[in-house]
Amino acid sequence: MNPLRIGVIGIGNIGTLHARNLFEKKITNAELAAICDANPAALDRFPQVKHFTSPDELIASGVVDAVIVSVPHYDHVPVGKMALAAGLHVLMEKPIAVHKAVAEELIAAHTDKKLVFGAMFDTRTEPRYIKLRELIRSGELGPIRRINWIITTWFRSDAYYASSGWRATWAGEGGGMLVNQLPHDLDLLQWMFGLPKRVRAFCPIGKFHPIEVEDEVNAILEYADGATAVLVASTGEAPGSDRREIVGDRGRVIVHADHLEFTRTEVSTAEFCRTTTEGFARPGSWDIRIPITGTTARHATVLQAFVDAVHNGTPLVAEAHEGLASVELANAIILSSQEDRTVELPLDAGAYDAFLQKKITESTPKSVKPSVAAAPAGDMAKSFQ
Repeated sequence: MNPLRIGVIGIGNIGTLHARNLFEKKITNAELAAICDANPAALDRFPQVKHFTSPDELIASGVVDAVIVSVPHYDHVPVGKMALAAGLHVLMEKPIAVHKAVAEELIAAHTDKKLVFGAMFDTRTEPRYIKLRELIRSGELGPIRRINWIITTWFRSDAYYASSGWRATWAGEGGGMLVNQLPHDLDLLQWMFGLPKRVRAFCPIGKFHPIEVEDEVNAILEYADGATAVLVASTGEAPGSDRREIVGDRGRVIVHADHLEFTRTEVSTAEFCRTTTEGFARPGSWDIRIPITGTTARHATVLQAFVDAVHNGTPLVAEAHEGLASVELANAIILSSQEDRTVELPLDAGAYDAFLQKKITESTPKSVKPSVAAAPAGDMAKSFQ
């Protein structure tokens, strides 16, 4: 079996991580064949492989069988469509697109189903979320009633936002937290619970930083079955909180790093409520600690699954079309906050596009401070411009 020749388009922090995993042979049956970035310093990180300064040159070169697309958000769709049209397998960084209309265009461009088209939703590989999803789907929790999803551990400084001209602008990024830090959490929510039927959100613009997009998210999601979810996130809070709590008819689960804390009711809460004759009684319960074992190199796991899918037809961690849901949810939350109203789903893609285009015309370019230190390799930061 010949190694899958992979090119990485966009050698910023996350693109560098993907390239390093390939170059250091952490992925079997694959090799780093080429890299592409407009920044010469980024290309210098891997002098041993072929260099390109534009995606179209790499895609047309014939030296790769597949590409990983890790460019800034607005470039995801044109680069992805170009690669698919050239007959290349594609692994797309999150989010797959900035807004629903172009995300649908990207998915529609995947006409040759022999080509593997995946999305880099690496958080799905975390053992705690795999176990949580299994628990929910098993029915052990009963019908879901309430979801609390609090992630305020995304603290970012002003220097972070000043490190790139495209970052935290409508024209350069298409939003703030919802398109940068939160796509993985939005994906987890829809992966476990599906999409809500309506959203009401309050997302302050530049509450903690001098930026034109949201740096805090407060959203209420209502599902068709009556379940509700509260999503809270911030890049201005320290030390921050990370708490995922799911309540069902048969108990509550709290997610910890090394275990799930499952408080299980002895009977259905709804049934007990209907049948008890005692005004202050509550159903009995017991505590179950579900250990979480195993570690995973999240990005490498997704990439290995992508390579295996090309060679053997095995499942991906996430198909690209699954990325539509998190894009739609992000758009709905932004629109609800910006227009101060409840937004129904499915989202009107044309209406959101019109809203976004107006925001782009009002967007203000930022000055860049190139001396700012790079963020950790797992972050969204990318140098490709």
